[in-house]
Amino acid sequence: MNIGIDATCWWNNRGFGRFTRELLTALFKLPAGHTYHLVVDQPLPDAVCALPNVRVVAASASRPTTEAAVADSNRSPFDMLRLYRAVAAQPLDIMYFPAVYSWYPVPRRLPTMVTVMDAIAEHYPELIFPNWRSRLFWTVKMKAAVWSSDRLMTLSRAARDEIVEYIGADAGRIDITSCAPSPGFERVGDAQRQREARQRANLPLDKPLIIFVGGLAPHKNLHGLLDGFEQSLQSGALGDVQLGLIGDFRGAGFHSNYGSLAERVAANPELKERVHFSNYVSDEDLVALYSSALAVAMPSYSEGFGLPAIEAMACGTPVLSSDRGSLPEVVGDAGVYFDPFDADSIAAAITRMVTDRELRDELANNALARAQTFTWERAARLTLGHLEAMADRCLGGRGAQGSCHQ
Repeated sequence: MNIGIDATCWWNNRGFGRFTRELLTALFKLPAGHTYHLVVDQPLPDAVCALPNVRVVAASASRPTTEAAVADSNRSPFDMLRLYRAVAAQPLDIMYFPAVYSWYPVPRRLPTMVTVMDAIAEHYPELIFPNWRSRLFWTVKMKAAVWSSDRLMTLSRAARDEIVEYIGADAGRIDITSCAPSPGFERVGDAQRQREARQRANLPLDKPLIIFVGGLAPHKNLHGLLDGFEQSLQSGALGDVQLGLIGDFRGAGFHSNYGSLAERVAANPELKERVHFSNYVSDEDLVALYSSALAVAMPSYSEGFGLPAIEAMACGTPVLSSDRGSLPEVVGDAGVYFDPFDADSIAAAITRMVTDRELRDELANNALARAQTFTWERAARLTLGHLEAMADRCLGGRGAQGSCHQ
């Protein structure tokens, strides 16, 4: 089977870019006998281009999708037309978009599946979009992608339920795949490597540390995390514990809370001594930072999966976790949970994690065991199974109306 895949978000540094790279890399290794036609608007790594089951379809663009398909911008209709024509010229059986962020129209003859990672933008639009214009463009794109696709795919049962509730998609059209820690995310016991990673990330070298990893967006609830952290500090239970916020300050074209967070920390002498910001770090350093941390914090109002949680768990690090969205589904018995809307609940969870060493050790062991059940090979097999099932349904009985929504 000739499977077309939009790979224009391969270069994105956020979660959907990592999902695309890791999923496709694992997919290409499966002994399935399919040929994958990757539609791109930037040069792919040579190692991918050289794979015998991969064909690269290059489309010209005035701006790369990774710059244009973000919340404070929009894509050129002419670029999307070029991508449409590039797809139309290929001998494809089906089409797959690993991320709805980079969706564009394709010929209706092609059975199409789109990954919708979550419905956070629809659930909390005021926390996602910097202005009404970006919200309008997103809404139009999402509705067009969902309406024109034969199947949707998402990353968790919780995400599926939110897509049904807030986007209005039929649950029967939504398949579920998974995410996983990337290769190399494993426990690092080398203290010198941990110190060097902290130094490069501008974090305290020897003090106990809780870290957050991800975009500094409003829906990540970092002000709520600071509320709980500050309250825990006032109780005197935290000792020398520090908080590190690791993420892209500018937001990579998406809404960022960095300015208000930095102002808040600078204005509070106690927080100024304890809270540290670090911009983008390499995966190698991130593994060492996870391994040196007491816990990773996931205070989000909602997540479609929560990739930093499973990465940290693979390094033996327990999770301070919101009890909303997909996080309980992913973290399982490797975390201490809190209500992200309740500062008292956040403070109690932080205090418990810091002060109960026996609990932390138990959660760390649980984290390692649970993380091993999430692999990119498993995610690739799930995804390929869903694509093959769609092909069987659609190519076997697609009617004159050109639709197999079922």
